[in-house]
Amino acid sequence: MISRKWLLGGLALGLAVCTVPSGPATGAVDVTSKIAPRVLAETAAGKTVEAMVVLQAQADLSGAKAFTARTSKGRFVVDALRATADATQPALRAFLDSRGVTYQSFYIVNAIKITGDGALMRDIAARPDVLRIDANPLVHTALPTPTGIDHRAPTTVEWNVAKVKADKVWARGFRGEGRVVADADTGVQWDHPALKSHYRGWNGSSASHDFNWHDATSAHSTTPVDPHSHGTFTTSQMVGDDGAGNQVGVAPGAKWIGCRNMDSGGNGTPATYTECFEWLIAPYAIGAPPSSGDPALAPDSINNSWGCPTSEGCSTATLQSIVEAVRAAGIFPAVAAGNAGSGCSTIVDPPSFYDASVTVGATTNRNKLSSFSSRGMVTADGSNRMKPDLSAPGENIRGAVPGNVYQSGWSGTSMATPHVAGAVALVWQENPNLVGDVDATEALLTSTALPLTLSGTCNGVSGTAVPNWGFGYGLLNILAAVRAPN
Repeated sequence: MISRKWLLGGLALGLAVCTVPSGPATGAVDVTSKIAPRVLAETAAGKTVEAMVVLQAQADLSGAKAFTARTSKGRFVVDALRATADATQPALRAFLDSRGVTYQSFYIVNAIKITGDGALMRDIAARPDVLRIDANPLVHTALPTPTGIDHRAPTTVEWNVAKVKADKVWARGFRGEGRVVADADTGVQWDHPALKSHYRGWNGSSASHDFNWHDATSAHSTTPVDPHSHGTFTTSQMVGDDGAGNQVGVAPGAKWIGCRNMDSGGNGTPATYTECFEWLIAPYAIGAPPSSGDPALAPDSINNSWGCPTSEGCSTATLQSIVEAVRAAGIFPAVAAGNAGSGCSTIVDPPSFYDASVTVGATTNRNKLSSFSSRGMVTADGSNRMKPDLSAPGENIRGAVPGNVYQSGWSGTSMATPHVAGAVALVWQENPNLVGDVDATEALLTSTALPLTLSGTCNGVSGTAVPNWGFGYGLLNILAAVRAPN
């Protein structure tokens, strides 16, 4: 297994942080080199734009490896991230206050979202405590289109659930009980019959959305909603089971929580994606400050069936450190490869190509690579990294959608990824020694996958090799994973 390189350095950390000078820079400084091209272009045209100011100091999370329990890892990571932000943001916040600038602070990456003109951006970039200024564009994820209500009465588990052998794991007595999965998406209809009993916020008689739901979009809904359908569908693939024959999820014994990072059109921003990740590593009550979040309530895995296109102004670097923080906290980050296939090197949008992401491609019911599934090798960041890591069924899938109904025919790597996020619940229930050990869990899932190959080459790498740039290590096989020696 390729070793993971945690790139969050910048501090020598017990929980110590390093500080940098906070005053204006002296001498000649090319401040524009620290400002994203999109921000420069739009402010040059006289616009006032949103941007993400990333500070020089970032937490060193390498110490999390010393902890075996996921809750201990999570607490260490959250404390380290907060300590860094608390120690290094006050001077910049005071500067923003003096200029009357409204802002939103983050700690999962030491950054502050601002709105301002070109003069403000240049003044901020001139500060030695600022690493760079990224754009915060509204970007669109091309989500699958609903295909119509499915009225058929199910007679068995869905083919895709059986394909990854989840039902065989259920037969062993493991359905994900005691584990928690999360969806970061367009929202969730929490009381859908396939989802209500699996919602962590439902106790059987009443619902509490505190610590179980967050809306990072401008809607700020205090109740779980999904005006699109995509988030409800992907959540149902992790846990969906209405007890009446609709068995659409791989881990129906697990509980779910959700964060809305995209609006009804599938549009999000780096800030909404960041806010959801920050809430997920330490959930907090509705309306409460992020500093009150409790990492003990974090999920075991997060399904990420979305992308942040660099072609629309997303920075490749900011989300990278965030995904690395999620992984360091002992939370499994399942990420869709994207639907830009079938060409080579089409895994191009953050967070799909990060080493820290467990990237998932899509297969058909005949174990063929879906034509739309994005391929490696990764050239978007110059790494030539092998991606995806795994594959799972992602074509012609049936699941739950708002309105207490089901739909068939959904296709996309969005549909493949929840199989892997849900698989973590099954694997961690049967093998509790793996809980919080993302590296070992990824190694287990990849080593036990059904090897699949394809013809051709990409960047000189043959598709007949395993892993390869189409299927990764192959098709998810949860039964083989739970039966493997550990």
